[in-house]
Amino acid sequence: MNRTSQPDPELIHRLTRRGMLGVAAGATATALLGAATTPASAAADATAATDSAPAGRGRPVLPPGRLGIQLYSLRDKVSTLGFAPVFAELEKYGYDEVEFAGYTQGSAGPITLARLRRLARDHGLTPIGSHVGYYSDDPNAYTFAQNLTKVLDDAQALGLKHIGTASGPFRYGSTVDAWKRAAEEFNTYGAAARARGMKFYQHNHSDEFSFATDDPKVRLYDVLLAETDPDLVFLEMDIFWAYAGQFRFSKRPDGGSAPFEPLDYVLRQPHRYPLFHVKDGVSDPSNQFGYRMVDVGDGDIDYQRFISAVTRLRGERMAHHWQTEHDQPAESFTFARRSSAYLHSLREKC
Repeated sequence: MNRTSQPDPELIHRLTRRGMLGVAAGATATALLGAATTPASAAADATAATDSAPAGRGRPVLPPGRLGIQLYSLRDKVSTLGFAPVFAELEKYGYDEVEFAGYTQGSAGPITLARLRRLARDHGLTPIGSHVGYYSDDPNAYTFAQNLTKVLDDAQALGLKHIGTASGPFRYGSTVDAWKRAAEEFNTYGAAARARGMKFYQHNHSDEFSFATDDPKVRLYDVLLAETDPDLVFLEMDIFWAYAGQFRFSKRPDGGSAPFEPLDYVLRQPHRYPLFHVKDGVSDPSNQFGYRMVDVGDGDIDYQRFISAVTRLRGERMAHHWQTEHDQPAESFTFARRSSAYLHSLREKC
């Protein structure tokens, strides 16, 4: 696919989130990330998925109280209905937590942070985290670099335990030193967050797994891990984008083999990954990212294996939070319902 003539969903996704305080829908990348279905057919699929989900036996793979959703997936509903109806639906679907991608309601009208926190609580939902931009050229932008105190004030008002960014550490470029410089800033944000009783985190896309331009044997994600303080900077692995990174960057620029397994990063340092994005994809080697995004349970990413591997680690079962997400769902409530039903149906193998 010619990137100059076709939309790049990862780039669109990053740009619509960067510095995002509202819930505008952003640009569409449906052509690359999977064909949309009609609302009627999506609703029928949701009912079928719920009705056919195997009850199974054995301990649920998903830890109790740890299923969340990234509200970016529901931005269309938030902007038209407001947070209260959205939270009511999530409560019915069995969600426990929400992760924010902005604190306003768009056309549904303004809302205070205190009211937003009460609404979540009233529907049995715990606000667990939020995505905020890393930096901007605008000195007044709502980002960590430009308005750290305000970002942390708002997170504290919502009772968040985590506050992070979905922006990659590319502020100064793609060299090793550029990422060391970004890592220093992340350490600063992490120290400020810890002083407020929160954890600062970075959410990956696939480009984080690329190689340094000045040293093509060095994977940039490894620089981030090595140069950030593990007590100050945490990671939210977006599992879909990590496997897209595996597809894209299992060879160095010189063609040398450089395979990696996203799960291995977590198993080596599980304490660094308090949050995950559970996002699914159908394998498609013709796609530049290797997958087409679909509802959780409809794709080829083995979530029974992934979640079980993490939660079976000693002392780790309740240490992580699993947030469903779809960047461009055909029908966002249907996505939320089907994804919850699928994850709740998973049982550990005897």
